[in-house]
Amino acid sequence: MKAMVPVTAKKDFLRWFLKRYRLKRRECVWILNYLLSNEHLLTNVHFTDEAHHCPRAMIISTTEVDSIPFRFYKGNLMTADAEKSFHDLRLHPDEKMFIQLNFRDSNKCPEYASGAEENPYLPEDILTKKRDQEIAERLLEESVTLMTNEMLLKRIDEALDNGDRELFISLTALLNEMKKDKNRDA
Repeated sequence: MKAMVPVTAKKDFLRWFLKRYRLKRRECVWILNYLLSNEHLLTNVHFTDEAHHCPRAMIISTTEVDSIPFRFYKGNLMTADAEKSFHDLRLHPDEKMFIQLNFRDSNKCPEYASGAEENPYLPEDILTKKRDQEIAERLLEESVTLMTNEMLLKRIDEALDNGDRELFISLTALLNEMKKDKNRDA
């Protein structure tokens, strides 16, 4: 598990999250606001992915994603009753709580990345699948970029052959922009 996220970073993330997203269940807003008001409790809260593998966890979803609105897991117990999870938070403030927040593009969100931690309870085969998926996604992105570059170069050559100066200039500008983006990402 990577280094613990400071409480201030968790608070900043939660404030950001609550300002931008509507949750499927209003009780979830209450729970997250309660966490904001209780620093001791927030020290034991960890935002992570695949929280259902954790011994004590909540899954909370926003309205724009197609996933379960709310789940609470504790040991072998699983419930959709948000009030039970709230009472469990109040009664056991010293136990670790793992929270998975389902919202659009969470994997691309720097605010989420600043507050998220690795899930120490993920089975090894899931970690391997996740790494394989990331490698496949990078390979696909590189392939699309390469094919786009080749297509642009071909169209630039055609524009030169046809004497189409305007098309040549616009395609060259597009190719140069793609190269700049690639250099920025590298």
